[in-house]
Amino acid sequence: MDWGAILNNTLAFMLSAEAIAFMLAGIGLAIHFGYAGLLNFGVAGYMAIGAYGYAISILSFGFPWWAAMMVSVVGSIIFSLILGIPTLRLRADYLAIVTIASAEIVRLLFTTQAFDKYTNSADGLANYHASFRNANPIPPGTYGFGPWEYNADQWWVRIFGLALVAFALLVTWLLMRSPWGRVIKGIREDEDAVRALGKNVFLYKMQALIIGGIFGAFGGVVLSLPSAVVPSVYITSITFFIWTALLLGGAATIFGPVLGALLYWAMMAFLSGLLPALASSGTLPISPVQAGVLRYIILGLLLMLLVAFRPQGILGNKKEMTFVN
Repeated sequence: MDWGAILNNTLAFMLSAEAIAFMLAGIGLAIHFGYAGLLNFGVAGYMAIGAYGYAISILSFGFPWWAAMMVSVVGSIIFSLILGIPTLRLRADYLAIVTIASAEIVRLLFTTQAFDKYTNSADGLANYHASFRNANPIPPGTYGFGPWEYNADQWWVRIFGLALVAFALLVTWLLMRSPWGRVIKGIREDEDAVRALGKNVFLYKMQALIIGGIFGAFGGVVLSLPSAVVPSVYITSITFFIWTALLLGGAATIFGPVLGALLYWAMMAFLSGLLPALASSGTLPISPVQAGVLRYIILGLLLMLLVAFRPQGILGNKKEMTFVN
């Protein structure tokens, strides 16, 4: 068993575009659920809107990369309004059902051939990277060491993604220290009490939905930067994976989504290398393909144990998690 290759792959995935995208989407979900108490299971929809808004703006309309990102932001805001106006008055369980359905509707809209001219339906979109890569300030070459050795374009994606993460963390920190953040936390605990104080609960929820949705769209953009936009990526399971990362780190924390995303991808990468190797050597009485599926089972069991014994996550405060009361 090549432990060096397994560990290098694990460390490399902790700085991958996928991990950074999960950080951004997790920060958005922390605003939705951790702070505002909105049970949003439509994160994949926001990420799909971010990715497709970015790619379509460049390929079909010739926008520069920075303007294409603004289109993704506008798209996420419109989606939040369409989703939030009829649903934010629903109970949490009904809201969860509606958001799952909405995300799936978005994915199906991007796969239908009615918009094939713009979305390329099930085949997805590619070759939209020139504008972003032309803005790369890093000289051509290969940089780094060990598992973190990348060319200039790969570093540009990672540096830009981490800059977005830092921006999202700063905005979240400032918001949660403000009077707005205190109202949002109050809504999470008891929205009737906040409403009795004269606050427009619906408006505050809508604002939280929009802000978190923008960060989710940024996650979709970062996920699309290295390669292509493929609709099969934005399925319901990616929402559950981001929920896993959020709960690992701590839902009502600033840095919890970042830590959770790092741990999630570290565990996934480690198990994807370890389990097939054990299966190939005969240590596990299963095939390598079955070993690849086993990692999801193990991760699910770990999440169950975490929710049972530390529901607030690694960085969280149990007093902030209303669902454990």
